[in-house]
Amino acid sequence: MSTIILLIIIIPIIEIYLFINIGSQIGPLNTISLILITAIFGLYYARYEGLNTLRSAIKQLVKDEVPVNEIISGAALAFAAFLMILPGFLTDIIGLLIIFPLTRKIFIKKISKKKNNNKNFIEGEYEDIDDQK
Repeated sequence: MSTIILLIIIIPIIEIYLFINIGSQIGPLNTISLILITAIFGLYYARYEGLNTLRSAIKQLVKDEVPVNEIISGAALAFAAFLMILPGFLTDIIGLLIIFPLTRKIFIKKISKKKNNNKNFIEGEYEDIDDQK
């Protein structure tokens, strides 16, 4: 089975389990309130970190550098905000971990190492040849 299909099946099951267990401990109204509060907090902090990433990217562009890390961080923050919007405790926890800069760097390093281990590329040299010569 594909990893994505497996996640699509497992994550809702975990979320339902957490809703039932946490809801039985703190009550249904408190559970709903907690989900709304974490979503609002997560979206606010994602916006804050996103603006910091944007400022850093602009500084890099002014220096004539390509803001690769800022682009990747921006995409990670957008994904984290999406996870925060989804109702559930597991997605909120994962989203919050991605929002914080330290844990976001760890996630990005893990994913980039996984992608760099792929050997589907060929190294080589090239030379531009002008037709006019």
